[in-house]
Amino acid sequence: MEFSLVAAPEHEASLVPAIPPDQAEVYAAHRSKSVIEDQPYRKTTSRAFVLDDGRSGTASLSDLAPGTGVWFLLSLAWSTGEVQVWHLENPSGLRQGLRLDDRFPAGLVLRRAGEDHACDLWASGALDEAAASGRAYGPLCHGMLAVRNPTSGHRTTLEWTADLLRDHVYGGERIANTVKQTLFLDAERVAAELGGLAPTRPDGGPVPADVVEAARGHLMNAANLALPVDGGVEGQLVVGAWYPVRGVHGVWAGVMEPGSVGRGVLDRMGGGVAPLDPLESTAMVYTAAFDLGEFDLGYEVGTDHPRVGWSDRVLPDVRDAALPGPDGFDTVAPLARTGILDPAYLPREVAVFVGGFKRDHGAFARGELARQNEGTHYGFVEYGVELSRLQPGLATLVVWSDESVELRTWTEADNARLWQVRHARQNGVPVLETDPASGLGRPGAWVRDWARGNWSGSVSGEQRTVRGGVCIQDSPAGRYLLYSYFSSATPSAMAGVFSAYGCSYAMLLDMNALEHTYLAVHQVEAGEYTVHQLVAGMEVLDQEKHGDLYARFVGYADNRDFFYVMRRP
Repeated sequence: MEFSLVAAPEHEASLVPAIPPDQAEVYAAHRSKSVIEDQPYRKTTSRAFVLDDGRSGTASLSDLAPGTGVWFLLSLAWSTGEVQVWHLENPSGLRQGLRLDDRFPAGLVLRRAGEDHACDLWASGALDEAAASGRAYGPLCHGMLAVRNPTSGHRTTLEWTADLLRDHVYGGERIANTVKQTLFLDAERVAAELGGLAPTRPDGGPVPADVVEAARGHLMNAANLALPVDGGVEGQLVVGAWYPVRGVHGVWAGVMEPGSVGRGVLDRMGGGVAPLDPLESTAMVYTAAFDLGEFDLGYEVGTDHPRVGWSDRVLPDVRDAALPGPDGFDTVAPLARTGILDPAYLPREVAVFVGGFKRDHGAFARGELARQNEGTHYGFVEYGVELSRLQPGLATLVVWSDESVELRTWTEADNARLWQVRHARQNGVPVLETDPASGLGRPGAWVRDWARGNWSGSVSGEQRTVRGGVCIQDSPAGRYLLYSYFSSATPSAMAGVFSAYGCSYAMLLDMNALEHTYLAVHQVEAGEYTVHQLVAGMEVLDQEKHGDLYARFVGYADNRDFFYVMRRP
């Protein structure tokens, strides 16, 4: 495949950053390259310097994604022949400019709120000190910058065993799948129990789910919901209704079961979904909703996953053995993977949830997409840096440069807007896609097709398992990002529930275990830091040491990728 950037729409053409011809050529080339070479919009400046102590060299600063202004690569080529490279993070993004300046040879000049701040980095040894700090984000310039340092991420025993089998044991992938399809099938399933009519129904938040008459206004057991909510009745919540999460404005929670999806929703989906068996129909679904009018969304890759090399699922005649990975590289070095949130964002951070599939499963072995684009590996972008190419045909969660959040199926034409992507994560094909005629959600074309949909599960087509997914509800009540944890579901059940919640597009994230479907809301009140997981059992993913709680993705680094929700500044 030859890679190219499609021309931007005429009304946006003047806004698109110019791409140097040599960078465009490398980006389009089908050859081995580095992840840095694969950033077509990067801007690099270089300055020779001589320090007061006589040391000299050349400093080069690369803004890897000028549309976001967060990730930079700084290299120092000393006259002795030594070359040092650092991955810098600028948490203020475009609100704070970075530059090399001939008038200040010892470091960078930061421009913030119309004022310049000189930051001594290499004359003082501050860079070396930050790199040796033992922190994932070594502080610089009084906390205005940080060096990102490679980190070892935590993994559970289940993840460690699965990785060991897949990486070092012949046939290990098959063994891991067999275990997954037997020991873990329905292991987390919680049976729904309908109760009587609720004395009152909650108001506010997203639009309630469209449920069948027999469930409307009825209470449902919600004992496993670990988010504290206001307005429940003795551990029970109204089916499909929304309840405010206590003490965290703009966050809501609710419960339902696939069997309660409204008749009109089912009629609209028609044959696009498969009939549900009794176990799936009555398996609890727990959902958290975030008001996108109040929150921004971010994304961070894990220390190990998703990887950027080849997936073993790719067909042998599709894989180019001359390339280390589908995009020409199998490592993101010299960029540093931290697997933990930058502490600069902690004052605004509200929640985290797990991202998508590992690279092992993030490509197609069957169907049309298996024959396209080197097997159509799932792409991902962090702070505008395309760590793995976004591929046409895949369900994509995008955060644009203006912080708006969108779910869409990526197209070749969308590459013209790549410079506007702040974060993105692809994971398979749509669970729901928007019907252009009605604007409502309809089942994705391959919801019922295990092979072409790459839904994971057993070879016999048994797809019922723990699953996590997201959708966006646009309604007169506002715009909400919904994350749902399905205790035992197929893509058909997911499509029904997300459609009942009024979403017009939805996608699968990860599956098969609590650690792969983890969501937690974080609350700081009166100096107390509290972690509330979405469902009971997820608390084992957070670590306690010497009486202090270290929350996953925030208090310690993890091997998996994740999204984080932040209150708008």
